[in-house]
Amino acid sequence: MKDRKIYCMNQISPVGTATFRKGYTLTENVQEAAGILVRSADMHDFAFPEGLRAIARAGAGVNNIPLDRCTEAGIVVFNTPGANANSVKELVLCALLASSRHVIEGAEWVRQISGSETLSKDVEKGKKAFVGNEIMGKRLGVIGLGAIGAEVANAAVALGMEVYGYDPYLSVNAAWMLSKEVRHASSLQELLSTCDYVTIHVPLTEKNPGMIGAKEIAQLKEGAVFLNFSRDKLVDEAAMEQALEEGRVRAYYSDFANDRSVKMKNAVIFPHLGASTEEAEDNCAVMAARELQDYLDNGNIAHSVNYPSLDMGVCQAEARVAILHRNIPNMISQIASFFGNSGLNIENMISNTRGDYEYTLLDISSPMPDDTVERLMAVNGVLKVRRISEKGHHDLV
Repeated sequence: MKDRKIYCMNQISPVGTATFRKGYTLTENVQEAAGILVRSADMHDFAFPEGLRAIARAGAGVNNIPLDRCTEAGIVVFNTPGANANSVKELVLCALLASSRHVIEGAEWVRQISGSETLSKDVEKGKKAFVGNEIMGKRLGVIGLGAIGAEVANAAVALGMEVYGYDPYLSVNAAWMLSKEVRHASSLQELLSTCDYVTIHVPLTEKNPGMIGAKEIAQLKEGAVFLNFSRDKLVDEAAMEQALEEGRVRAYYSDFANDRSVKMKNAVIFPHLGASTEEAEDNCAVMAARELQDYLDNGNIAHSVNYPSLDMGVCQAEARVAILHRNIPNMISQIASFFGNSGLNIENMISNTRGDYEYTLLDISSPMPDDTVERLMAVNGVLKVRRISEKGHHDLV
């Protein structure tokens, strides 16, 4: 198999990089990298090396990666959905319990009076200001029932809460992961208006900044607590700040510090700790490394955010060809005709689409001419071609 070099744009857990097979090495020279591992580094102004084939984000969000530019360049971008789900779930539960019992406020108050000579008496007298509520029997609304949302919902059910979920895009697989005790909210308004606590778990896209805006915040049950461990831009924080000032929302817990959120009344802001556990960093790194290796060695795609999933297993044919192309009429016919006219027999061929883009994998039963890749690149709509051989993997383009 071909030796490959991987460039890490952030510090990546060695537990993950250690999973690469022999022949993979980490490089400090990005120009020679076939793949990049990244966490939070901003890549929007990054110049792609000519030989870059894929980028794997050790985490779920990919806002730091220029997806459109990657897609047009034929660079597959991976993320690691679910790898940090337990870590985020536990922090959400921490916030849920802290908000119900005023734990953080109480601890801070004790620190402030720590020099008192009558500390014990002061604590007993003043603790009534921090009387809270038990979460058992309370209603929790979960917006978004993907890997993290489902785990939060199931854990809340186990803690005795009445859980409502809202996700108009819920997949069949995700539905199977949910406890049967999770109730379906027919609308976002129904969830917001009936739940004592609300937590949001959806990815930030170009279409949903401010999805929890002034209208939605006004629909929250009086005195509700809102938890945001997805992205700060999902919530109109100006509207949230006003609701907190007026007391309509009791508390706002967020994992995203910004100039507004850190000054908001009754807001507790964490320093982006959702995936900051050793276990989550290891899990994300392992998953990202495996995605990169399987794509580079076999052409298989799993958990890409810009190209469709496709899997032909380990390459056993004389040659395997991976073609990233536009999803336009007659593309598959053109590709099949190309190999037929070249006298090359196709043993196996699969293709899948994602919006305006498509990915095709072919196994060929005989050696291909040296200029096969270059001639395929000349086909209208083809963005990137990779030639993968069982006897030695060759990336010609």
